[in-house]
Amino acid sequence: MDSFSPLYHIGLVSETAHLSFSELTKVSAALQKQIMRDFTPIWGIQSTLDAFEKLEDIPLDYWPMIVRNDIDVPGAEGIHEDKDGHPFALVKYSHEWSLTASHECLEMLCNPSGNRVEAGESPIPGQGRVEFLVEVCDPCGAEQFAYD
Repeated sequence: MDSFSPLYHIGLVSETAHLSFSELTKVSAALQKQIMRDFTPIWGIQSTLDAFEKLEDIPLDYWPMIVRNDIDVPGAEGIHEDKDGHPFALVKYSHEWSLTASHECLEMLCNPSGNRVEAGESPIPGQGRVEFLVEVCDPCGAEQFAYD
């Protein structure tokens, strides 16, 4: 890993009454472990992930990841976007919210602006080279592939 790689900070917060702060901190600790043990060694991207009780408590240099009852994106369980050079993620509350949080967290770290592409050969015969959006969790995003 490059000793000059930046350290990103993510703040996890709930805006739904369905989650206790205790559950939020447990998931925060699990996601931090996933980042350190499984993500950083492969991608070389370092991050901290901390739980906060309110959005206003998240420091300005953190990327917020907010759990809500509704994220106002039909059909989506979560999104990660960039607003004015500041990445953030929204996670829709469900019984699988922690899986969605993991997904959005890792994709936000790998593709903070949401528009990173890599060139490669198309899986469609005869199409040649194409650009693929870097979405590191989409191939393994189903619940059947989740951690216990």
